[in-house]
Parts: sequence; C-alpha cells; structure tokens
Amino acid sequence: MTESDKVFSGSIPELYDSYLVPLIFEAYAEDLAKRVAKLKPMTVLETAAGSGVVTRAVASRLRKDARYFVTDLNQPMLDHASGKQGEDERISWRQADALKLPFEDCFFDVVLCQFGAMFFPDRIAGYKEAYRVLKPGGQFLFNVWDRIDANEFAKMATEAATAVFPEDPPLFLARTPHGYHDVAKIKNDVEAAGFAKISIETKAETSVAPSPRHPAVAYCQGTPLRNEIEARDASLLEMVTDRAEEAIAARFGSANVAGKIRGHVITAVRDD
Repeated sequence: MTESDKVFSGSIPELYDSYLVPLIFEAYAEDLAKRVAKLKPMTVLETAAGSGVVTRAVASRLRKDARYFVTDLNQPMLDHASGKQGEDERISWRQADALKLPFEDCFFDVVLCQFGAMFFPDRIAGYKEAYRVLKPGGQFLFNVWDRIDANEFAKMATEAATAVFPEDPPLFLARTPHGYHDVAKIKNDVEAAGFAKISIETKAETSVAPSPRHPAVAYCQGTPLRNEIEARDASLLEMVTDRAEEAIAARFGSANVAGKIRGHVITAVRDD
C-alpha cells in the first residue's frame, strides 16, 4: 500500500458516497448491521467508518440507550459521514487511528469495521487494538473484499487504467481494496491478535448500476485510483473513465448493468 492509497480528499468523499456506496457497499453494510443488531450491544465502536454507510445502517437498529463511537483516520470522510447522519445523541464522532485507539481497555461490546482492514499498515496491530478495547465475550466484526477477479467492475476499471498507462499501471484497486483476500492469512492474523472462535463467510452480491458510466465514475474518480491516475497525468482522468465505461458497456450493455462482487465477512470473539 502506498501513501496515496489512504487519501480520500477533494471531491472523492462525495463521489464515493454518491456512486460507490450504492454500487457495492450498501448490501454489505446491511449485512453487518443485522449481525450487530442480533447481539443487542450497549457500546459499539466503528473504525474506518468512511462515508458512514455502515453507521447509518447500524444506528437505525441500535437500542435507544446504546452508545455508538464512530471513528475514521480521514477527517474529510468523517465530516461527510457525520453530515449525512444528522443529529443522534447516541453517536460520538472522533478522528482516530484504528491502530492506536483512544479508548480504555474492555469498554465495548462490539467493534466493527467495513472494508477498512485492507488499509491498515499493520493489520495484526489493528486487530490487537480491537481486542484490547473489547469486553471479554465481545465480538469483532469486519469484512474485506475478495480477489479482484471476483469483482467485475473493479477489475474492468483497473484494466482501463492499465491500458492508458501500460508502462506504469495504476493498481490501487488490486493492491489495496482487493489485496487482502486470502482466507487462511486473514484467520492467522486475527488469531495472532488473540481472538478465538473465528468464523469467515464468503458472501457474493450483485453490483447494480443505472448505466455503464456509473461504475466507471465510481471506481476511477471516487476512489484513490483517481490519485494514481492524476499523479501520472491529470488530463487523462476522463480518458480512463471513458475507457472503463466503454468496456463495461461492451460486456453488460448500455442501460442498466449488473456485475459480480464478492467479499469475506469475519466474526471473532474475545474469549477471556
């Protein structure tokens, strides 16, 4: 992972939320929220909250007297998330590093993280922090994307960028969001942090968009792939987006499009 992989600024948060969230994140957010709700927690921590799609799904299912702490390392994304959420006395927003959480030991019933672990520079350290702040018997729930070959629009956006920059392809999507997909490695990392009773479920969904342009903009302009493209030649951002749109249209048609997406959902218990 490079430094630019973690930069969600400028127009990226708004494009991310408007295009990418309904495209690929909402279904998995609803899944995590349902899993959290079944646990009936009183104290919940969300790390790497991004634009707040999970926050919105979880908050609507929490008890009225619950406490929900929502954090992200990236302040522009956190500002966007809090603005979308609206007033809710149960929620506290805080910029925080998932690897150095500003919370006391054994405080939370649940820690959750949607598609954020791939961005941790030291994943085991991040999992250890989740373990530390969980109460004994508390649960850590998170998800990560499967390999890029199992996520069609992401793969096609990467191929479009590679075609424009063949000598120095922008590989953000393959490297980071889809770079931490090996189930055995994930389980080993979570175990190394101290967790027991680990379960990993591979969950496939369908990514639906109203046009080929939608996923092209989502991936090429609403993620740090944009940073990589602009670092090479900002004038070619639209060309990469157009190439991705053309490829998606050629495969899925020019109206509504639907592509395969797949991720892993991990549940781990602090069993001490």
